[in-house]
Amino acid sequence: MLELAFFVGKGGVGKTTVAAAYAVHTARKNPRSRVLLVSTDPAHSLGDVLQRKLGGSPKAISADGGKLWAWELNASRLFSDFFRHYKQSILEIVERGSLFSAAEISPLLETALPGMSEISALLAIRDAIESNKYTNIVVDTAPFGHTLRLFSLPEQFVRVLNFLELAAGRDRVLAAHFGGGVQAAEPKLIEDWRSKIDQLAQAFSAAEIFLVTTAEKFALNESVRCITEVHQTNPSLKLKSVVLNRVVRHAGKCAFCKKRIKAVSAAQSLLRKQFPSAELHLGEDPGFPIMGAESLRSFGQHVFANRRLQLPAQMPKSKRKPTRLVPAQWPALTSRISFVIGKGGVGKTTVSAALGFHERKTSGSAAEICSVDPAPSLDDIFQTQIGDKPKAVLGDKHFRASELDSAALFRSWIAEIREDVESATTSEQSGVHVDLSFERELLSALLDIVPPGLDEVLAIFRIIDLRSSTTGKIIIDMAPTGHALELLRMPERIVTWSRLLLKSLAAHRKLALARNAAVKIAELELRARELLKAFKSSGEVSVFAVMLPEPLPDRETERLLAELDRLGLTASALFINRLIFAKDAANCPRCRLAAEWQSSVLADLKTRHSAKEMFAIRNFIDEIAGATGLRAITDELWRLN
Repeated sequence: MLELAFFVGKGGVGKTTVAAAYAVHTARKNPRSRVLLVSTDPAHSLGDVLQRKLGGSPKAISADGGKLWAWELNASRLFSDFFRHYKQSILEIVERGSLFSAAEISPLLETALPGMSEISALLAIRDAIESNKYTNIVVDTAPFGHTLRLFSLPEQFVRVLNFLELAAGRDRVLAAHFGGGVQAAEPKLIEDWRSKIDQLAQAFSAAEIFLVTTAEKFALNESVRCITEVHQTNPSLKLKSVVLNRVVRHAGKCAFCKKRIKAVSAAQSLLRKQFPSAELHLGEDPGFPIMGAESLRSFGQHVFANRRLQLPAQMPKSKRKPTRLVPAQWPALTSRISFVIGKGGVGKTTVSAALGFHERKTSGSAAEICSVDPAPSLDDIFQTQIGDKPKAVLGDKHFRASELDSAALFRSWIAEIREDVESATTSEQSGVHVDLSFERELLSALLDIVPPGLDEVLAIFRIIDLRSSTTGKIIIDMAPTGHALELLRMPERIVTWSRLLLKSLAAHRKLALARNAAVKIAELELRARELLKAFKSSGEVSVFAVMLPEPLPDRETERLLAELDRLGLTASALFINRLIFAKDAANCPRCRLAAEWQSSVLADLKTRHSAKEMFAIRNFIDEIAGATGLRAITDELWRLN
């Protein structure tokens, strides 16, 4: 029987490494198994961990006698293949069941859609199950917020099918009203996909969840919150195991490692209390990155077979001179809107809060931070409950914070649309009563579907609102890399969709519903166009990137900055977070080794990355939180010279 395992966790906890180690371990311990390791994160790092170039289809990986394949999904290609196969059926159903013709709706469906990565991940998992090629499928997921989206998709697909089935039944409704014997068969697309979704639902109900976390409070708090949400989203999903990663067992005289050992002990107690029925595994931190099949095999045995970690200390290859650091000041926020972007777990929220805190301390300008990450952690940094409405933090009425609640915003938005639909789908034209009850039912079914790209679309709406309602500086704490880039592409896509929708609605302008919709869409297009113009203006928008001085975040950051350049959004500054200073590592072999690897990453950073300025933030012994923590971090900064 097929075994399906999802590895979930906050960004930066080593989820990809642990998932890859599990896949290698599973393939090796049973030579008859056929294991597929698939990454659904749009900012893939699986190839970096395996030290293999991976493509858009499964590639065989050497696993010491085991059969292992690895796959980094190409979301746009997978979705295009799916849509190409079903395009004609979808257009026929929409044309039969709505006011729009196939010619009107086709250009809209062919544009880039939000949520493509989650839809494509679902398609890929379905195809892998259906192929019967594999005994085990191991899924390395995107960071928490977007993994929750993936888990909700089977239910959303059922709602899509209900909508398409209703649309396809328009002929039967007309026959019932006006007589006739039309008996339209259910389109093959709906029939095919009902069986496929049933198959996926069964696979998900038998799937096992592996939670990966570290002992840091931010990671633990987010883990507890999100596993609760996983069960609410899909109650059939089972938490099989928790992997407490980056554990330190021996401290010697190192104050930093002593602190980490205490944190590990507290984390074990918390995890056993919160998840008593889950297996708890520990993954030791060797002080250097675990990459390549051989190292992953040893790490997999260590974590999942409880073997002692036996890896020879790996020294970095770089022999360049150490990078010189000079004291610096935190940068002022010269632009109206600042985006803080980077791989999950690198400290984006901390840097966002520090930028706002420094702005208030030095210039006195009002500052507002909004997290658009579906799994936000502003609560932890400000040590107070942060919600969807802006709230004063740290006792400062001019320093406010909010976390986008896309689900609540969507429900509010849908409630308004339902009212408009109710009033607009029954009307009088030239004294003749026009009953559009079928259109009302159809639109109601459509509004029951929560679009998978909801977070990026509504984040743009929030940014548009902040831009018009806030007088101070705006700091946007972004989702991790892949979905942050989707957000930055969104204004241009909204402008494109708006044009296509307005063109389609123009043919139906005699209907009140079409007129009302056109007014709202035109307003949205205007505001999206203004935001797009702001994105292109160096004076109104700045981007700050954050990374850790480690090989995997470094490679992802290089790809991120290159993509920002293509979008015309060169980073104003790059913050290298949690840098281990030589004096802090003096009494600890593990920390000295970690510092050597960090130094090798820093050595050629300026030649490879395009950011205008590069700053280093020291690794603090305590997690940064509250006014005390933010004061400590903003009192010290270093520039790469």
